[in-house]
Amino acid sequence: MSEATKVPVTSTAPQPRPRGVGDAIRGWWGGLSRPAQWAVGVPAVIVLGLIALFPPPGIDTPGTSFGGVMAQFAMYALIAIGLNVVVGQTGLLDLGYVGFYAVGAYTVGILTSPNSPFHSNSGVFDSKWAWLVCVPLAILATAASGLILGTPTLRLRGDYLAIVTLGFGEIVRLLADNLGGVTNGSLGLAGIAYPHLGESKTHTGGYFSSGNLGDRNSGNLLDRANSGVWWFWIGMLLVVVVLILVGNLERSRVGRAWVAIREDEDAAEIMGVPTFKFKLWAFTIGAAVGGLSGALYAGQVQFINPTGFNVINSMLFLCAVVLGGQGNKLGVIVGAFLIVYLPNRFMSVNVGGQSLGDFKYLFFGLTLVVVMIFRPQGLFPARQKLLTYSRQVYRAVRRPGQATEATGAGA
Repeated sequence: MSEATKVPVTSTAPQPRPRGVGDAIRGWWGGLSRPAQWAVGVPAVIVLGLIALFPPPGIDTPGTSFGGVMAQFAMYALIAIGLNVVVGQTGLLDLGYVGFYAVGAYTVGILTSPNSPFHSNSGVFDSKWAWLVCVPLAILATAASGLILGTPTLRLRGDYLAIVTLGFGEIVRLLADNLGGVTNGSLGLAGIAYPHLGESKTHTGGYFSSGNLGDRNSGNLLDRANSGVWWFWIGMLLVVVVLILVGNLERSRVGRAWVAIREDEDAAEIMGVPTFKFKLWAFTIGAAVGGLSGALYAGQVQFINPTGFNVINSMLFLCAVVLGGQGNKLGVIVGAFLIVYLPNRFMSVNVGGQSLGDFKYLFFGLTLVVVMIFRPQGLFPARQKLLTYSRQVYRAVRRPGQATEATGAGA
C-alpha cells in the first residue's frame, strides 16, 4: 500500500471522563504493584506518626490536644473499616454498629474496673498487662454477639434489617444503663486498665496513662509524646493489621461472594453462592473489629458509661463510611479522619459567641446531602475490578486505544 492510499485509523476507544482528585489518587494507588504499595504505605504511616508528635501549625487543633484527636481518629478508623465490611462490601445496612463498640468496651471495663463486681483484686485481670489480656476477649465477645444477632436476623433485607440492627444498638445501651449490678449503671465504670508501659519517676502511670501530658521540650521522642500520641500509635498498628486481614479476605472467595451479594443477592443465590453464610461471615468479622475499637476506647479514656454509646455515634460511624466511599478501605479511613478532625479543628472558632464545633451534626448532615447529590459513591469510590488475577488483567486491557492506534499506524 502506497503512502497516498493509506487511510488514517482513528481509535474508537471511549475517551476517559474527567476525574477528580479522589479518582486520580485511587487510580494511581491501584496501578502500583503490591511491593510498591508497601514501599509507599510504610513511610506514609511513619510520617503520619511523626505528624501526631510534631503537628504543623496549619493543621493543629488549638482547642484540644492534637495527640488526643489523632488517637480518636485511629479508633474511628478501626470502626469505619469494620463497618465497611458490613455496609460497603456486603451491602447490609447496619444502623446499630455502636452496639458492638459498646460490647467491646464493656468487656474490658467489667473485667478490669474496680467498680465492677466481676473484678478480682488478684490475678491476670489486676496485673499491669490486664488490658492486653482483655483485648482478645473483647474481640471474641463481640464476634459472638454478632453471630448471635446475625443468625436469626440476616434473613431480613433492606429497611427491616436496618430496624433490627438499630434496635440492637439501643438494647445494648439500655442494658448497660439498667443492669447496675453488672455495669454499675449510669455511674459507669472507672479505673479501667491500660498498658503500664514505660513506668518511671517522670511517668508514674506509664506512657499510656491519662496523666502523661508529654514534654514538648524533650529531645527524646518517647518522652515528648503524650498519652494521646501513644494511643494513636498503637491504634495505627491495629489499623494496619486489620487492613491486611480484611484486604486478604476481599481478594479471596469470601470477598467475591460479598461483592456478589451486594450487587444482587438473588442472582448470587441462583449462581450457587451461600448468601446467608457469607453475610454471617461479614457480620461476625465486622462485629469483631468493632469490639477491638471498643477495647481501644475503654483503655484510652479509662472510664465508660452508657451515654457514650448512643445512636448518634452510630450515625457518625455510618457517615464516615458513606462520606469516604463505601467499599474502599482507605476511603473510609479518610472519612473517619474528617469526622473526627473537623469538629475539633473548628472548636476554637467562635461565631456569635458559639463554637462552630458544636454544630458538627448540622454540618455533617448538610455534607451528606451534598455528597449524595453530586457524588453518591463517596469521595473515594471503590473501583470494581476482577479480584482474581486483577492486576494482570487490568494492565493488559488498561489502554486498549493505544493498541488500535499502533495497529493502524503499521497498516
